[in-house]
Amino acid sequence: QVQLVESGGGLVQAGGSLRLSCVASGSFISLDAVGWHRQAPGKQRELVAHIASGGSTNYADSVKGRFTISRDNAKNTVVLQMNSLKPEDTAVYYCGATLRVGGPAQLHYWGKGTQVTVSL
Repeated sequence: QVQLVESGGGLVQAGGSLRLSCVASGSFISLDAVGWHRQAPGKQRELVAHIASGGSTNYADSVKGRFTISRDNAKNTVVLQMNSLKPEDTAVYYCGATLRVGGPAQLHYWGKGTQVTVSL
């Protein structure tokens, strides 16, 4: 069984930084594309940053220049470094990943999320 576990959320003042980690564990062949998403109260979940299996990255316009996504394939870990945080970054942050669990088929998994709160 595959699990994605996020960590690193918390309360930070505007302008501060947080580092979120997403670790994949269980039985799988490969951790492929991974995205960090967020959902604020009353809003739809949105993609914040994405990293492909080969390492190419994409970011939402709202976080470009402030957030950096990276991966450590040896540790099955994807990190979201968040700098210059703003109150509007407040949300539950979710890790979503595509993994190969057997043969060529890929499955998508979600973590349970980690709360990020940015105060003025």
